[in-house]
Parts: sequence; C-alpha cells; structure tokens
Amino acid sequence: MGILDTLRSVLGVRAETDAVSDADPEDLFGMSTAYVTMEADLGFRSVGEAALCFSSVDSTDFADTVDAVEAILDAGAEETGTTFRRHADDYGYHWVVLADDDPEDLVTSVHFAADEFVERGYGSRLLAAVFGFERDGGERAYWVYSFRRGAYYPFAPTGTSSRDNKIEFKLESVLDGELGLESEKEYWYPLWPDSPNGHPWG
Repeated sequence: MGILDTLRSVLGVRAETDAVSDADPEDLFGMSTAYVTMEADLGFRSVGEAALCFSSVDSTDFADTVDAVEAILDAGAEETGTTFRRHADDYGYHWVVLADDDPEDLVTSVHFAADEFVERGYGSRLLAAVFGFERDGGERAYWVYSFRRGAYYPFAPTGTSSRDNKIEFKLESVLDGELGLESEKEYWYPLWPDSPNGHPWG
C-alpha cells in the first residue's frame, strides 16, 4: 500500500467508516493547556507553527469556503499577529500553515479555520490539525488531531521514514486525560516530513 493510499485509508475513508464520534473543532482547545504540560513536564516547546490539512473539492462553493477561511485568518492576524500560508503537498492535500510565537493564538486560529469548514458543510474534507513541538537536542514531536476519529495522537518522527515510539508512548501517558486520545494505535498515522529537518506540513 502506497503512502497516499495509507493516508486516505487511515485519515480518510476507513477512518470515516470506523469513526467513534463526530469530530468537534472545540476539541482543538484542549491543546491550549496541553502546550503548558508539554513544556513543564516533558521539555517540549512549541515550534511556533501549526497546520490544518484538508482535501479539496472541485467546486465554486468550496473555493468560496477556502476564501472565507483565509478572510477569517486575515482578520484574526490584525488582532493576534498570527500569519498563515497555503501549501499543497505532493499527494494532493492542502494545508493552511499558521505561524505565531503564542501557542494559544495558534490554537485559536486553527479552531477558527476548522469551524468555518464545518459551518459551511465541508467538515468531511478536514483530515487533521497538527501542532508542533521541539526540545533541546533537536527532538521534535507533534500532536495530530484526526477529524475523522475525533481524537488526538502523538507523532515523533526521527527522519523522513522512522519514528520514536518511546517518546510517543511517553506523550500518551502524560497527556492522557488532558486530551481526548486515540486508543487504537493503528490510527496513529505517520505524517512524514519531506526532509529530515522539515515539518509534516512542508
């Protein structure tokens, strides 16, 4: 199974079939306190970026929805200073990548963007929200919120095709109860970065 097929299977069609609950953008606010725990208990600080991944639809209405999302983020930037950019990866998926030194502003902006998709009837196009962390020594870890599963899972890549399960299980044990976690490990899908020092969102 290719990486694109796996992504569609785990974050897409199969996950939708196996969904345990409807995804709720309000779940994203759990990351507001998780940021504090990540730094205080684990030494992981925000990388200053987060991203929302979605699949596109070839329609004028969907294009209008994406425009509305960008308008909301533009308006929010004036208040919070959160900047954003669009990115399309090699597998045909789209990302809204947000940058801000304040983790709470990142959470709020990702929520606003996701909520707009849901309100306009395109919640099913949302795949994941990804929040990045790093600590001294260059280790990186991410919390991925799967919209199809309505749950978070940790991801700690050590390159473009390997991951640190020990760190992932440590994150799971520390954040269990603070975040709604995915209990089935088969859904802990790896969102590999394109380069060893890159992020999943490119």
